Amino acid sequence: MSEFPDHLNETRGRYPYLTSLASRWNDLDLFGHVNNAIYYEYFDSAINRYLMEVGGNDPLTDGTMQFCVENRCRYYREMGFPERITVGLRVAKLGKTSVGYDLALFAEGRNEPSALGHFVHVFVDRANRRPVAIPAALRDALARLLGDT
Repeated sequence: MSEFPDHLNETRGRYPYLTSLASRWNDLDLFGHVNNAIYYEYFDSAINRYLMEVGGNDPLTDGTMQFCVENRCRYYREMGFPERITVGLRVAKLGKTSVGYDLALFAEGRNEPSALGHFVHVFVDRANRRPVAIPAALRDALARLLGDT
């Protein structure tokens, strides 16, 4: 994803994986809304939940790990507490050793995103921290999320 898509076209239906989470009191900043850095935590949580639940990834014992090498976020609507948030996830690009994700945060009852995000993971060998091919089970799980960008 070189540029963020028009956020008004990014509806829940464009994301093959949706997961729900709740904002927390400590997510708020001095201005009374979810701090911008927390949006990245929401994105990271959704990605890792998918890798663990669908891909069978065990982040503590698997022979590979995922390193984030790029991330960005564009904000459209502030979020607060308490708020139910749906995180949409799709794969924008699936390479041999890396995967690019597109993400969206949707507030409860809203179909347009509060924020759009992009993450890139590189899969590395746990022992030597060098890039390796994405394991087959994770590759299969990620391929299910390939979507139109």
